[in-house]
Amino acid sequence: MPIWTGKKVAVLYGGRSTERDVSLRTGKACADALVAKGYDVTLVDVDRDLPERLRAGRIDVAFNALHGRWGEDGCVQGLLEAMGIPYTGSGVLASALGMDKVVSKAMFQAVGLSVIDYRVFPQARAGSVTGADLPFGLPCVVKPSGEGSSVGVHLVKEASKLQPACLDAATFKGDVIVERYLKGVEVNVAVLDGKALGAIEIEPANEFYDYAAKYTAGTTKYHYPARIPEGHVRRVMEAAETAHRGLGCSGVTRVDFIVAKDGTPFILEINTLPGMTATSLVPKIAAGLGIPFPDLCEKILEGAALKA
Repeated sequence: MPIWTGKKVAVLYGGRSTERDVSLRTGKACADALVAKGYDVTLVDVDRDLPERLRAGRIDVAFNALHGRWGEDGCVQGLLEAMGIPYTGSGVLASALGMDKVVSKAMFQAVGLSVIDYRVFPQARAGSVTGADLPFGLPCVVKPSGEGSSVGVHLVKEASKLQPACLDAATFKGDVIVERYLKGVEVNVAVLDGKALGAIEIEPANEFYDYAAKYTAGTTKYHYPARIPEGHVRRVMEAAETAHRGLGCSGVTRVDFIVAKDGTPFILEINTLPGMTATSLVPKIAAGLGIPFPDLCEKILEGAALKA
């Protein structure tokens, strides 16, 4: 019998981040899947009263379906640790490392992964960044260091668009990161309990895989398995496992790469709480392996634990 059968499961969703809408969809989908598997599930839209609601509901375990700040960055994980409530996903440290793109890039480099050339600017410098500050020149990708779901991300091809992009990125959490634009195949890898499940190729309708392309059905094509040579698939899956292990992640993660023509997997980021919506990639990869969505959610729930 599954270990959480008969226990009270709280699916934490919504929250207060810029990714609230995505989290609402993720949480509802996961809650419905767990109910279908016979679990006693309560949906909890997370706000500052979360501790009181968890106590009042006599919650035994938390399924974390939050995205972004306060839910994916170690904050809720620390609260659950303090309350003694087992939870899905990565622990406090791995969550914090994964959410901060500046720190995670340094960690990826430390474990031998390939990282695209980049520069980091404090928010106060956003309005004065010019092409002269970028040894790799244009085009480039501008993004905030502390957000996910491509929030605040811009592909910049013209010098006149660089400062506006940096200023917009600076309105979000963290420093401003400017990366060299690397033309290649965008590949995401799902990792569950340290083992890569598969690699999916993303073919956006537009040139850039932005927020709209991620969450608007029909705007992007997905190819599973990825349409790259078998040797390149092995390399990118090994790199994903290295990233997952290097940051000390738990449960399910999604690791995003640009695979260059020579097969080098350049890591973009790791998502310690990947999306689980109708258009999300981890469920697509699992489905490609014959794992139904309710079974995937149950497998994630079974990994719930205290990590501190």
